[in-house]
Amino acid sequence: MNIQQLVENQRNFFLNEHTLDYRFRIDQLRKLRYKLEKYEKNIYQALKQDLNKSTFETFTTELGFLYNEIKHLEKNLKEWMKDEPVDAPLTHKGTKSYIRKEPYGVTLVISPWNYPLHLAIAPAIGAIAAGNTVIIKPSEYSPSTSSLLAKMVKETFDPSFLTVVEGAKETSEALLNQRFDYIFFTGSTPVGKVVMRKASEYLTPVTLELGGKSPVIVDRDANISITAKRIVWGKFLNAGQTCVAPDYIYVHSKMKDKLIKEMKKQIKKLYNKDALTNKDYVRIVNEKHFHRLSAYLSNGIIAYGGNTDNEQLKIEPTILDQITWEDPVMQDEIFGPILPILTFETLDDAIADLKRREKPLALYYFGEKESNQEKVMTSLSFGGGCINDTLYHLANPNLPFGGVGSSGIGSYHGKYSFDTFSHQKSILKQTTKMDIPLRYPGGKLAFSLIKKILK
Repeated sequence: MNIQQLVENQRNFFLNEHTLDYRFRIDQLRKLRYKLEKYEKNIYQALKQDLNKSTFETFTTELGFLYNEIKHLEKNLKEWMKDEPVDAPLTHKGTKSYIRKEPYGVTLVISPWNYPLHLAIAPAIGAIAAGNTVIIKPSEYSPSTSSLLAKMVKETFDPSFLTVVEGAKETSEALLNQRFDYIFFTGSTPVGKVVMRKASEYLTPVTLELGGKSPVIVDRDANISITAKRIVWGKFLNAGQTCVAPDYIYVHSKMKDKLIKEMKKQIKKLYNKDALTNKDYVRIVNEKHFHRLSAYLSNGIIAYGGNTDNEQLKIEPTILDQITWEDPVMQDEIFGPILPILTFETLDDAIADLKRREKPLALYYFGEKESNQEKVMTSLSFGGGCINDTLYHLANPNLPFGGVGSSGIGSYHGKYSFDTFSHQKSILKQTTKMDIPLRYPGGKLAFSLIKKILK
């Protein structure tokens, strides 16, 4: 495939204004939904092959989100596309000012392997709704899903409007050498820096959905049984291979033993006593990541789990105790089913410590006292998060999802996806029935009036 020609074809398609019409955009979103429905069984099979995902997990974390996102856009798109009138000051009497939501043009979506369907299509939904053309580059580490995605899109859409380009690192590099009007990348922070550097050559705007070490703070007054259940669910979903998964627990020292005891119970409830034999327990994506994660098992002491299966590339849900900030497991995002625990003595100490670290993509606080909830939410910077829950903020289409600092740039989901892929074009419409002379030089009265109005 000639990538340069593909980009040029999409540019011509866009410049011919095919995508500007509301009806066109809605039709494309409905085609996409229909294709997802038609291939639902195949999607379950592909994700089983790539990551050993169960039907339940695939629907709740991948397909269900996409269906809901399309439904939300169908319901609201016409309203979002309307020009947005804005007020004008006294100096602009006789004018009308408004903001028009204009598509950028040809967009590139580079998606990761951990949610290979969701994170490829969700940004594309926003790009389509905003009136752009889209090239999707899925991950080569989830080949079954990437191949199925390419087949579905090829069957349904004109490649000059929406297409999937499969390939490895060299393909991504070839795409990034082209001139796009917008780039949306989900992946690691180091690769995000490369994407941003390449985008800067053409001053191309970017959204970078990255990651980082997302903490869970468990305070002294937390409801331990529900806290443990929600942490275990959020951490070990997809075997911890989730960008907003709890990366580590920062728990009040008086509550650590109770929390560990309760988390052990919850792990057994969700994954059975031996998760490695659970047919629905997700595997690690490849040998490289399996060995990287296995090396962390020697850090601290294993409070629960620690067993691995080299053939299946599975690591059971594992809790690490007696961890320090200097341990290797605390230096980078874990992105796997290993959960280190550190302790603090006072909430102020914990906040002061976390302030000095990189801003994470997510933060979760468990505690009942509202003043402490407010203190954590105000004092610490992070992409998004929850009080007394994990991950659940992602499921609300009215909340933007995105990072801050090293955890990302920009946001999406729901209207925020439409806004991300739309340029906010400011327009002023001036009357010709009169012409206020104040703006023109030469009159003392005009100058004094202007000073009075603007000052």
